[in-house]
Amino acid sequence: MTTITTHTVEYPADGLTMTGHLALPSGTGRRPAVLLGPEGMGLSDIERRRADALAELGYVALAFDLHGGRYLGDPEEMLARCLPLLADPDRMREIGHAALDVLRTEPRADTDRIAAVGYGTGGAVALELGRDGADLRAIGTVNALTTGRPGEAARIRCPVWAGVGSEDPIMPPAQRDAFTAEMQAAGVDWRLTVYGGALHAFHHPTVDHPTVPGVGHHPRHAQRAWRDVVDLLAECLPVPEAPDPASAVRT
Repeated sequence: MTTITTHTVEYPADGLTMTGHLALPSGTGRRPAVLLGPEGMGLSDIERRRADALAELGYVALAFDLHGGRYLGDPEEMLARCLPLLADPDRMREIGHAALDVLRTEPRADTDRIAAVGYGTGGAVALELGRDGADLRAIGTVNALTTGRPGEAARIRCPVWAGVGSEDPIMPPAQRDAFTAEMQAAGVDWRLTVYGGALHAFHHPTVDHPTVPGVGHHPRHAQRAWRDVVDLLAECLPVPEAPDPASAVRT
């Protein structure tokens, strides 16, 4: 396995001190970079492992924070913070740009080749970076078919891939249609993958929660969604002499 190094990084955003997880590939040269956003609960070991897996593939990866170092495992607390955040594109952009600035100041990161990948609320942040005109080479989202303010999707300058579960009640068919209509009208190079039978947050092994209907883990589709993310990066941000992607598949 490729030797990687990891660091905890602190930075200000949204009036909080955020705590991100930076993973660096072996070697000393500059590499393409990936900003990785978590589900609404916040940064966890799942996202840290994903960042590590991307570093094993040769990327500089920063898993960013949403809640000032806190993981909001209580659904009511999570919704109380995330719903106002999701309704405020400027706040999401502030959080995203703060993390993007950290990634850009990393000497190993090739600042001309950066992608943003996010899950749930973290995916919404990635999309808002695109709608704000951030210089990204790819945007990938899972469970984040959020639409933006009228006309702003035209600022997206890179391919967009989105994944969603067919049985996700939080991102139902009407939301899928609104998202794809926005992307199409803006002339974005977009793709949507619908994972049959999957619920919301299907990629996240710890989300089976009896008090949250419509949420559940789907192991097979979690693996498939990760491979789709890796394929997007391989297409848009190829790493010279990168390892076999199958060697770093994580759920």
